[in-house]
Amino acid sequence: MSVKDAKIRNVGPKSAAWLRQVGVRSAEDLFRIGPVDVFLKVKRAGFRPSLNLLYSLAGAIDDCHWTDLPAERKEGLISDLADAESDNPIKTRWEKQADRSAEIDGIVPPSTDDSENSGFDDDGVRELSGTATDSE
Repeated sequence: MSVKDAKIRNVGPKSAAWLRQVGVRSAEDLFRIGPVDVFLKVKRAGFRPSLNLLYSLAGAIDDCHWTDLPAERKEGLISDLADAESDNPIKTRWEKQADRSAEIDGIVPPSTDDSENSGFDDDGVRELSGTATDSE
């Protein structure tokens, strides 16, 4: 395979650099891994790709320009991406740090589930430890 053949269709220099950093160096790598998983690799590496990258990768596999992808294909990609992210959510660096701090402190990491008790009564009123009448 020549160097020219290694270039992935629809991918510009910035996206190509992202792909190289996550180990996707050729169209063969893209075909093997798949567009959704490659997109998630880029996202998990800390880059902030737009959906255009996902469409570009799918277009490379389908051998078309990414803007020529049918709407159904794009919707399928978004659905596949949502499923993949729900199976293994991407945490922000703040969530990762909170989990690491909680682990060091030996406590359960904070939950992002809003249904848990967060100091509010059932009626949504926050309980206070003291009131003005307590000091009288």
